[in-house]
Amino acid sequence: MLRWLSAQCFYRLKPQGHRLGQALGLVCAALVLWLGLGGQPAALAGLTDDNYDGNIFALYAGNGSLVPPRVSLEQSLRSGKPAIVVIYVDDSSDCKKFASVISQLQAPYGRVANFIPIMADSIPVKASYEPSEPGYYFHDAVPQTLIFNAQGELVFDETGTVSYEAIDDVMREVFDLLPRSESEELRRRPINEVNTELVPEQ
Repeated sequence: MLRWLSAQCFYRLKPQGHRLGQALGLVCAALVLWLGLGGQPAALAGLTDDNYDGNIFALYAGNGSLVPPRVSLEQSLRSGKPAIVVIYVDDSSDCKKFASVISQLQAPYGRVANFIPIMADSIPVKASYEPSEPGYYFHDAVPQTLIFNAQGELVFDETGTVSYEAIDDVMREVFDLLPRSESEELRRRPINEVNTELVPEQ
């Protein structure tokens, strides 16, 4: 883009000996320098900073389909289906890291539980909330993880990053599955710098 603009300025807009063309050439040169060097700094964001760079589930968990959620908390509580609710913001390094944990939980529980990521900024500020509203449970800190059983009872409420295993243990209780100690031993294997997966111990 800059190369094209500079070519337009210097080769097409600057006829020899013409003051207007020279003035336009100088203006274009200043514009090229401003865009290329000065101008606004490039937006820099990454996994370990608190800068906004887009949908964290798409960027850091490879699962942008989680947002927006398919059902609201109110709909989920009426459905008789367990739910994992995550209250987050897109410009938090803790939320960015935690996004991959939530994405990984979809593999074993995606068809039998509702996954409801809720942007903290979307929770309206009110004097009071109903138990069917996210604001009723929000502790003004992110990420926050809530797990509801099929009866709509809150069985887990944790603020901060939570391990896959901690959430999995609660989900095993919700679905009456074997505890981890009686299941096949699993260990973490890195997939890339963000994601890991659980594999059988060798």
